[in-house]
Amino acid sequence: MTYTVLTAEFSHESNTFSRCPADYAAFEDRGVSLGDAAIAKRGEANTPIAGFLDIGRPAGWRVIHAISAAAQPSGPVTRDAYERIAGVIVETAKAHAGTIDGVLLGLHGAMVTEFCEDGEGELLERLRAVLGRKVPIGITLDPHANVTRKMTELADIVVSYKTYPHVDVRETARLAAGIMQRTLKGEIKPVTLRVDRPMLEEVNGGRTDIGPMVERIAKAKAYEKEADVFAVSVNGAFGNADIAEVGPTVLVTCQGDVERHRAFADGLAEDMWQRRIEKITPFLSVEAAVAEASSYAGAFGPLIIADYADNPGGGGYGDATGLLGAMIAADLKDACFGPIVDPETAAMLRRAEPGTTVSVQLGGKVDPAIGGGPLALTGTVVSVSDGDYVGDGPMMGGLHASWGPCAVLRVGGIEILVTTIRAQMNDLQQFRAFGIDPAAKRVVGLKSMQHFRAAFEPIAGKVIVCDSGALCTPDLSKLPYRRVRRPIFPLDV
Repeated sequence: MTYTVLTAEFSHESNTFSRCPADYAAFEDRGVSLGDAAIAKRGEANTPIAGFLDIGRPAGWRVIHAISAAAQPSGPVTRDAYERIAGVIVETAKAHAGTIDGVLLGLHGAMVTEFCEDGEGELLERLRAVLGRKVPIGITLDPHANVTRKMTELADIVVSYKTYPHVDVRETARLAAGIMQRTLKGEIKPVTLRVDRPMLEEVNGGRTDIGPMVERIAKAKAYEKEADVFAVSVNGAFGNADIAEVGPTVLVTCQGDVERHRAFADGLAEDMWQRRIEKITPFLSVEAAVAEASSYAGAFGPLIIADYADNPGGGGYGDATGLLGAMIAADLKDACFGPIVDPETAAMLRRAEPGTTVSVQLGGKVDPAIGGGPLALTGTVVSVSDGDYVGDGPMMGGLHASWGPCAVLRVGGIEILVTTIRAQMNDLQQFRAFGIDPAAKRVVGLKSMQHFRAAFEPIAGKVIVCDSGALCTPDLSKLPYRRVRRPIFPLDV
C-alpha cells in the first residue's frame, strides 16, 4: 500500500527577552523554501526532511512537502510571519485532506509567538482541526525544546535529537519516520508520555559530550530497545523563554504498560532535579579569558574562546563587544574573531576597497547596556563579500547559508568578521569562506555556546568559555522573568 505523508519544517527558538522579533524577513534570511525546492536544498543534509525521506522513499511514500522555514533564534515570532508559514502547512493539509495518511514535522519545540506561548502546540491544534484525531502526527524536536502538554497531547510521535551539538538531526528524523511507517501499517499505536520538573533548564544546558547527560542518553537508548518503547527524549529545555511551561522534560513514545514507561521517564527527570547544581562548564570572565589568551603558546592548535553569553544561537544579538574589545586592548597577535553582527558597518566596509584604512564604530548597537557599546576602531579592510558559504562540518555539511553582506577587518593582529545576518559559529567554513583559516591562528574568538565544538574542537589546542554578560548569560537570575510558574529553580531555591 502507498501512504501519503505530509511533511514540513518550521523552526524557531524564541528568546522572549530579545528586542529583535522574528519577522518574515528573519525567516527569509535563514531560508524559506517550498515543496520540491526545499527537498532539493535540504534533502541530503543533516535535516529533518532528509531523515523523513530516508524512510519514506524506500517505503514508497507519496511525500507532500509543504515548506521549510527557519529563523535564527531571536525574540518571539511575529503574527505575520507565523500566519504566512503555518498557513502554508495548514492550507496544504486542507488541499489534501482525506488523502493524507500521516504527518511528519521538523520543529524546534521552543517557539513563542506574539500571540501565544506555544507556537508548536498552536500549529498542531490547527492541523488537528483539519485532519481530525485519527491521522497520526509525528514531530522531531531540538533537545532545547520547552515541550508543552498540548504538544504531547496532539502529536502521537515526539522524538528529540540526542546530541548537543546537534549532529543527529537526520538520524532522529529517520527514527521518527520509522515509527510513523510502523504506525501506518497498523503494527503499533504510539502515544507520547511527558514528565517534567520545576526548573528553567538542565543545569549544564543539555550538554551531551560530557557530564550527567551522557549517562541519561545512554539509559534512554537502552530503554528504546525494550518492548513497546519506540523513542525516549531527554530535553534540557530553553531557559531564556519566559513562559509558563518552560523547563526540562522527558518523553517516552510508546504503547502498552504506560505506567512502567512513565516511571522510567520520571526517573530520568528526577535525576536532572537531584543534580540541578552540578555544573560542569567553567565560565570565565572576559578578563580571565583574555589573560589566558595572552600567554597561550598554541603549540597544538589555537585557543578557542567562546562567548557563551552573546550566542546568536540562543537569541543573543551577536554584537556584544566585551570580548573583542578586551582582545584588542590586550594587543593579541595572530588571532581572529567572529561574528560581530553590525549591518551598518558591514555595509560601509563593503563600499571600501581591500587594503583601505577605515575608522568605524563597531558593534554594540542593539542594546549597548548588554555586552558593551560600540568600539571606536581604526583598521584595514582585508576583504568584502556577499556572505554566502556552504558548510562542510558535522552540523552544516552541504547546507548553503549566508552572513549577508560582510567584510573582514584587521585591527592590530586580529582579523574580525563583520556580518549583516545573525548566526552563531558552528562550521569552519563560516571563517574559511572569507579567507580566515582558524586552524592556522593562535587565538580564535567566536560567538557560540556549544555547537561550535563539533567543528572547532578537532582543530583546537584548548577550548575555554566566557560569560561576557550579554543576553544569553548563563546566570538566569539576571533575567526579568514574569510569566514562568513559581516556584522554579534557580529563581527560587
